Amino acid sequence: MKIVDVQVIAFSVPTRGVRTKWGYVTDIDRQGTGVQRITRIVTDSGAEGYSAGGAHSYFYGATAAEVEQIVKPLLVGENPLDRERLWQWMTMNRSGFSEALVGNIDCALWDLLGRMAGVPVAKLLGGYRERVKAYASSGPNLGPAEVYVQQALECKARGYRAYKIHAYIYWDPLRNEPAPGMPAFPREDIKVCEAVREAVGGDMVLMLDPWGVYSYEQSLWVGRELERLGFYWLEHPMDERRIEPYRRLCSELDIAVCGPELATGSHYSRAEWALQKASDIGRIDVNFGGITACKKAVDMYESLGIPCEIHVGGFGNAQILGATSEETCEFFERGLHWTGEDYDVTPPYLKSPCDPMDSEGYVHLPQGPGLGMDFDWDYINAHRVNA
Repeated sequence: MKIVDVQVIAFSVPTRGVRTKWGYVTDIDRQGTGVQRITRIVTDSGAEGYSAGGAHSYFYGATAAEVEQIVKPLLVGENPLDRERLWQWMTMNRSGFSEALVGNIDCALWDLLGRMAGVPVAKLLGGYRERVKAYASSGPNLGPAEVYVQQALECKARGYRAYKIHAYIYWDPLRNEPAPGMPAFPREDIKVCEAVREAVGGDMVLMLDPWGVYSYEQSLWVGRELERLGFYWLEHPMDERRIEPYRRLCSELDIAVCGPELATGSHYSRAEWALQKASDIGRIDVNFGGITACKKAVDMYESLGIPCEIHVGGFGNAQILGATSEETCEFFERGLHWTGEDYDVTPPYLKSPCDPMDSEGYVHLPQGPGLGMDFDWDYINAHRVNA
């Protein structure tokens, strides 16, 4: 079997909303559109594989130019079942592949195999579970503390047993205007955390993700405040280009430090962070080298006895979660949650959602073949664009 073509199917989708003041989303803001892309790998046997990314998801959507200039010269004529060899070729970074583009193509190759076998990719990876505890991940800059309180209480009523706060990121809550990442506003962030903890009580798991805007001193102070409030983890508090401040922070705090969230280097850099004891909980997603890299990372973390939380949701990440235990990968991240939005609405190009959640706070993982994506081709074909 050989790959004979790689294509990009681009189409328009309604954007999830434009963040206005306080991050509030109104009905008027829903008028925007963006471009979503599906990568399609075609073989001479008729087997096909898909991955999706772009405007309607966190994940990277390959462009037609990238596919023509970078992907096809490497993949066409190759056996799609040789995923490890193709992954190694792509990650040599001699042909213009970014980690996100590698992730896009690698997920499509895994999807192809799963569709051929008629089983979810999670089963091909070993298979472990079909549902995962979820946490609600807030949008940043939602407004005063009471806005976060209202959202956290709504999430708790919906069935979530955990809630992660993105407080004031590139936003000045005192002047109510955009601001550089630094100086950050750790005291205002903690006021949000205090209000949410008081409102939801002690039985809801809480986390904070400042998205790298704190200094070391601010991170240390915030971490100790979060310990007082009984938070579960502090995620990505500082610039991740430097490991040493994270190593020092982990040695000083009792609360778990989760990361790296955005550091390049896929599982190779995660191994260095683990060996340097620069994080207590690992972090990765398929944007950093695809399912192949994520599986290498979670196996590494498991062997070291370190948890690894998968960053954001999505079909590729869901398959990793389906092949791992709760001891290693505890949560499915559902988000971002904005005020005025119904997160549970299925995207228009899918017939079923990636992450349906029950009233007990568990996401039921996709059980269709491959990554589990069931596309609405009528919608996609009716909204095709050149991009």
